[in-house]
Amino acid sequence: DAAAERVILKRLRAIDGATIVSEEAGIVPGEGPWRIVVDPIDGSLNAKRGIPFFSVSIAVAEGDTMDDVVFGYVYDFGTGEEWTAKRGEGALLNGAGLGDVRPKERIEILSFEATLTSSVAEKAQAVVGLAYRVRIMGSLALSLCHLAAGRVDAVCSLKAARSVDIAAAQLLVRERGLAIELPEAP
Repeated sequence: DAAAERVILKRLRAIDGATIVSEEAGIVPGEGPWRIVVDPIDGSLNAKRGIPFFSVSIAVAEGDTMDDVVFGYVYDFGTGEEWTAKRGEGALLNGAGLGDVRPKERIEILSFEATLTSSVAEKAQAVVGLAYRVRIMGSLALSLCHLAAGRVDAVCSLKAARSVDIAAAQLLVRERGLAIELPEAP
């Protein structure tokens, strides 16, 4: 995480006046209106263990809230897929629209994220009858991208989501017209 963050921050600091919010560095203040939210490695435990499900996530916002995000970028290091969204212009995968596949109305695959075994054990009973299958993949940003593409039908973080994990991918979900609830958001 730290090495990846150093490389990314070096590039982002070149953007004059932007405030940068990063997982390790926290808030790097800038004087301009832009806020760049970055998670250098979302799914870092997967990356450390050689599991090819981790990403870099970068969002650009014109304010302090998720509603202010105008651009989102998520790169999946395992598949090489590039997910992007521009507010009001839709969501793309490798430069092409996501097509007609949408999450199913009845939840066939539910992705749990931000999970500890104890949290899964505590919450799993609540989804019996709601979801047919549960997946725990290890990257909240990528799970949200998969939701936007209709690869999973719902995503649930079992702990409060951090802005660095979701800022970019939540825009993809919104651009697809899907519901996203952020109960902790101001």
